[in-house]
Amino acid sequence: MHILAPSAPPRLAAKDEGQTVMDQATLDELRSQLEGERAQHIELLDEYGADPYSDEVKNLDIGNDGFADSAQATEERSELLGQIDAARHRVQQIDTALAQMDEGSYGICEDCGDQIQAARLEVRPLSVKCVDCAAKAG
Repeated sequence: MHILAPSAPPRLAAKDEGQTVMDQATLDELRSQLEGERAQHIELLDEYGADPYSDEVKNLDIGNDGFADSAQATEERSELLGQIDAARHRVQQIDTALAQMDEGSYGICEDCGDQIQAARLEVRPLSVKCVDCAAKAG
């Protein structure tokens, strides 16, 4: 299994009102970070023979040594399918964030429409809600 290492946090530019906003250099760094993470997930999915955009999995060969090993093989298959599902979901989230960056709508809260603070996006670049709306959601 591959472990994805976090990147160094991007720089933030302070706005006059004391709020933190994202400058173009920070946005570029976040894009690069997300593109790198996406590539790692795509590579992992390729290793498993899984299509990132469909439920297709070609190479799910896990033990078939008889009845005694079938429970272990079922458990391993279930764990592997969970990893594949998580990687696919993450690729979709990253694709959405990258598309929003292209459209100029990245960092806008999907609930209230306010700007998500740059400090939040620095820590959680796939955030779709501001701190207030995320807290209300649960």
